[in-house]
Amino acid sequence: MEFQPPRGTDDLLPPASDAMLGLYEAAHRTARLYGFRYVETPTFEHTELFARTSGETSDVVTKEMYTFEDKGGRSLTLRPEQTASIVRAYLAHAHDLPTPFKAYHVSQQFRHGRPQAGRLREFRQFGVETIGSAAPAADLEVIVAGDRFLRGRGLRRVELRVNSIGDAECRPAYREKLIAYLEPHQEELDEDCRTRLRTNPLRVFDCKVDGQTPLVLSAPLISENLCQACAEHFAAVRNGLDAASVAFVHDPRLVRGLDYYTRTTFEFVSEALAQAQAALGGGGRYDGLAEVLGGAPTPGIGFALGLDRILMALREEGATLPGEVGIACFVVSIGDEASRVGARLVGINPSFVRTVIFALSGALAGIVAISTAMVGPLTVNAGFELTTFALIVTVVGGLGSVAGAFLAGVLLGVVQSLSAHYIGQYITTIILLGAAALTILIRPRGLLGR
Repeated sequence: MEFQPPRGTDDLLPPASDAMLGLYEAAHRTARLYGFRYVETPTFEHTELFARTSGETSDVVTKEMYTFEDKGGRSLTLRPEQTASIVRAYLAHAHDLPTPFKAYHVSQQFRHGRPQAGRLREFRQFGVETIGSAAPAADLEVIVAGDRFLRGRGLRRVELRVNSIGDAECRPAYREKLIAYLEPHQEELDEDCRTRLRTNPLRVFDCKVDGQTPLVLSAPLISENLCQACAEHFAAVRNGLDAASVAFVHDPRLVRGLDYYTRTTFEFVSEALAQAQAALGGGGRYDGLAEVLGGAPTPGIGFALGLDRILMALREEGATLPGEVGIACFVVSIGDEASRVGARLVGINPSFVRTVIFALSGALAGIVAISTAMVGPLTVNAGFELTTFALIVTVVGGLGSVAGAFLAGVLLGVVQSLSAHYIGQYITTIILLGAAALTILIRPRGLLGR
């Protein structure tokens, strides 16, 4: 029995697992900030889904998919990417979902490539998808979310590259123009590029062998052959990035080879990593994908970022990695009775306790300020009573900020100052205590909930 994991996979253990968990949590925060909703799709899908969406001649289909036959004779494949699965799920449940549908995932994908640093056979991704909107604003939001996630992790040596690859109106003519340029020079192309010359000619630009040769660098560019609608769309995206202060470069050779990809395409590239691992992730618009799957025309755009490579880039840049989560509270109990009390204490939400403490400070400040202004310095007894009232106000109101508690304290100080007789104070106390008890009954998770 071997103790090592299968080739191309790795055990994720501390402290690396703590750093990855930190990326997971940051991905959830970033996605929710922009209104994306979390989704999960099956780890394996019908093989036809990826054969249709990735293209029969693509490397993903011909070389990299983990495909197997189940006991029922059905051909299934471990998902090599998430977009096709999410669009399939959207088409299956479209009547129950909003339009546009904004989804995100944090999940593992599987590709049978040659294992190397930053390119494992099981890898982790964070991605977002906006399905149902063709507006440039959707492109802009997706790109900005990806940029914010990367910059927020402390990465500085990252370049955002953008391009437009046209649509069904202008790309067919450009494809023929590109084929006409390359055909006389087929012998100068590698075997893969020659094979795909008629089916997928745009892939010559990202070919690892020919992509930087003089022949390819002199080829006509799609960004110079856009129709008016695509040119206007691309201009709107670039203007939006400028307005959002997101730095980018226009890379006219950044392409996607499949027909259902349209218009905006983009990529985040690390300057700290070797060229083979430099792409941290990317995305683009896929307005034709739903039709490829047999659905109604449905525009969409998204990205996927490789979390394993992002960790590599963080280490190379010397950035601070997400660290181990510290212990909020350590409880020691001796004896059975103490153990029962300790178990109850552990159930208290420490963040709520911190909120109460800080909000109480704000409430007291408000009370002291208004009371001193109205009736002079507080006596010890009045200060004690006001402290009790402030704590009750904090709990009842569920206040989450010092500013909010300060305002509540000001109101309470006014009530207390205007209560000339102790009976008025007692009435105030009874009302507040009753409200606190009612709040605890209605919201039992406030103090003890996790």
